[in-house]
Order: sequence, then C-alpha cells, then structure tokens
Amino acid sequence: MIKKMIPEHQAVWNNCLRIIRDNVNEKSFKTWFEPIVPIKLENNVLTIQVPSPFFYEYLEEQYIDLLKKTLRRELGNDAKLEYHIVMDKDSVSESPLTLKLPGKTTSEVKNNPVNVPLSDEKPVINPFAIPGIKKLNIDPHLNPSYSFDNFVEGECNKLARTAGYAIATHSPGSTSFNPFLIYGGNGLGKTHLAQAIGLETKERFPDKTVLYVNANKFQTQYYDSIRTGNVNDFIHFYQMIDVLIIDDIHDLGGKMKTQDIFFHIFNHLHQNGKQIILTSDKAPVDLQGMEQRLLSRFKWGLSADLQTPDFETRVAILQKKIYNDGIQMPQEIIEYLASTIVTNIRELHGALTSIHAHTLLTKKQITLEFAKEIIERLTKHTKKEVSIDYIKKVVCSYYNIHPDTLQQNTRKREIVQARQIAMYFSKNLTKSSLNVIGMQIGGKDHATVLHAYRTVKNLIETDKSFRLQVEEIERKLRI
Repeated sequence: MIKKMIPEHQAVWNNCLRIIRDNVNEKSFKTWFEPIVPIKLENNVLTIQVPSPFFYEYLEEQYIDLLKKTLRRELGNDAKLEYHIVMDKDSVSESPLTLKLPGKTTSEVKNNPVNVPLSDEKPVINPFAIPGIKKLNIDPHLNPSYSFDNFVEGECNKLARTAGYAIATHSPGSTSFNPFLIYGGNGLGKTHLAQAIGLETKERFPDKTVLYVNANKFQTQYYDSIRTGNVNDFIHFYQMIDVLIIDDIHDLGGKMKTQDIFFHIFNHLHQNGKQIILTSDKAPVDLQGMEQRLLSRFKWGLSADLQTPDFETRVAILQKKIYNDGIQMPQEIIEYLASTIVTNIRELHGALTSIHAHTLLTKKQITLEFAKEIIERLTKHTKKEVSIDYIKKVVCSYYNIHPDTLQQNTRKREIVQARQIAMYFSKNLTKSSLNVIGMQIGGKDHATVLHAYRTVKNLIETDKSFRLQVEEIERKLRI
C-alpha cells in the first residue's frame, strides 16, 4: 500500500500544533487552535483559515508570541503568516489579511450588523443554560442580599436610589428613566443598586423576565455564539428580556463588534418598551472606546452618579451591616472605621468582616486598639489601584512633559518613548484591554500597544540606563 503524502503546509502546521499544545491548556487549544485550517505554504508564508474576524483578532492579541516562536522554529526567522478569514459560512475573504511576524497593524474587518426578529420556528438557546437542557428557564442571576432594604440611602446616592425605586415600582420601561445608567467609582454600590431594581421588579411584577449580566460575561457569550454559529440565537435570547441589567458597561470599550451587537439589542428592547439598566465607572461623556451612537442612546434616559458617602452615611452603612450579620461592635470602633476608610463601601465592609473574623479566631475582645492594629495591617498590604490617567500623569511628570502631548500625532523621540512606557505600565498594572489602552494613550490601536509593550520590555533587558528610568517610574507609581 502506498502511503499518502501529507501536504507540506499541513505537515508544518501539525508540527506547530504539537508545540502549541504543550504551551496552552487543553480548553484553549480546542477553542482557538483546533478550528484553524492550514491552506498553503509558499515562500515561507503559511496561510491559515480562521472562522471569524474576532477569531483573528483574538489570536493576534493573545497568542501572537506563541505563533511567532513556533512558526520560526519550523520555517526560520523569515517566516510569515497570512490569515484567510471566513466572513460567513459559505465564503472566504478574497483578500487575506497579512501579518508579518511579530505583528503589524491590520485593517479592522467588520461584518454587517445582525438584527434578526424573533422567530417561533425553533427554541431559543439560553446562553446561561447548561448544555443539553433545552427548556428556556431564565435565572435572573440576582443576589437576594442586594435589596433596597439593605441599600443605605444618603446624600451621596439619593437621586440614583430614588430613580431606581421608581423604575422598579412602576411598570419597568414605562418611565422616562430608560435607559437608566448608574455611574461612580469602585465600591460605591452600583451593582447593589442595579440588582436591587431587579429584585424589586421581580417581587412586584413576577411575570417580567429580569436578567442581570456583567459586560464581560455578555462579551464572552457573544464570542461563544460566533464560535458555535449561534449568533442569531444569542440575539434572540437578549431580545426576550423585559428588564436587562448590564453591569460595568465600560468594559465593552474598544470591543466594537460586541458594541455593534449590543447596539441592535438595545434598540430592539427600547423600541418595545423594555427597561435597560447599565452601570459604569464613568459618566457617558467620559467613557472611552465607545461608539458615538451607543453613547447618544445612553443619554436618552437618566444618568445618576453615586458619590463617596459622607461620615454619617458610612456609619449607617456599618450599622446596617452589623445588624444584618448579627455582630456586636462598640460604637467607637464603628466611628473609627467610618473615619479611616472614606472612599470605598466595599473596603468598609471588608474591614468590618476582617475585624470580626480576627476576633473569632484569636478569641480576643474587640477593642479600639485591636481594630486599629487590624486596619493598619490591611491598609499596609492593600494594593493601590492604578488608572491609565494616573500612569500617564506620573510618566509625563517624570519626563517633564504635559500629558496632552501623548495624544499628539508626533514622532518626537521623547514623546514616543513616554507614550510607549505609559502603554507598558497600563498593560502591566491595569485590567484594561489593549484597545482601551490605545484609545486613551494617543488614540492608537491594540497592535500599537503590543508593539510598545515589546519595545519597552526589550529595552529593559538590553539598556541599563533605560531600565533604571523605568524602575524609578514604577516606584513612583506604587507610592
């Protein structure tokens, strides 16, 4: 029997897969590498077919270094990679996107927006359901403890709380507060208030379909629907919701394809009198990386901010927590906590829990001195949150330039270097996506951020003077 020869491009890709499998977990391998089909190999250029534009973008952002190393190992240092991107189930893009390792900016590929009306021809797939269970039974994903009863009202949140209660007690979607966007800093109660609206709605209108979902979860479900070919089912599912609560909508910044889908879901719900509730860390006018058409819709209803609670409100929050948890705590300790932790309700709750836990474990009596010791230990080891704006400010201060110069389209060496260092630290010290980092630092794309990160990393390893500068900036950032 004559053994069938494997085409060269297939053999090269098979060798690459063996290396890749050893460097990623099995789930990632099955999701992001098994669907890839090698097409051809010419002049050290390997062409692979990927199932969607998003698939291509994800590979370039998350696995470009791994692809670069494996391909160079197989084909040498002049290896190149081309992508054929499947635009729909029946066609392949005629002009492949070319990526010259280690990666360059490529034009964004956009699909036509999908907005398919509801259909009764087949059951809609619930993205929250366990695979194999076809019955549509939507869990609202609400935490019972996040009720209005447990939400302490103060001057810092009065408008948002009043508007939220009005939405829940009237027929949701019928008020002028649609959409209702709650914004404010971390730990000020945005999630609590949003879920309280959902809980109160379910209590008063049990037939209403309420759903709470974090923006990152929404994005993941959308990506999964692309991979499995169930985008229409994904859209259908969200078009069925009566009260849709999207937490941390700012996390969709820079994710244009997800924004495009959400835009059409938003339009369908709003036009059909359904209630939309959003939370964000910033007001609509300050959101970065969001399409203008989405921002304009966020302004249709009411935007209400949650501010830092004053001393009296912080005391009331602690007293409510103590009462609910059945804890006994001297008033002087409550007031000490309220005067020491002033910016974040979540940290306030955490400090109270820590003191109570240490008391139970050590069998010590709760005293003011003991509480001070615990809080000092907590604040000493609490990692400071760093924002992109703060990173830009520190970097520009070090190089004695104005932060606005990072936004200028200039090739001056000192500005380019400062911009790259700001991108480097933003990738290392924040949870922002590459798209959001690029948008906030010079209006660049994710490929530019990746290039800046690699450039700075390489200079740190090869240039002692540069390394000392970066280390000094890092010390300033961590003060």
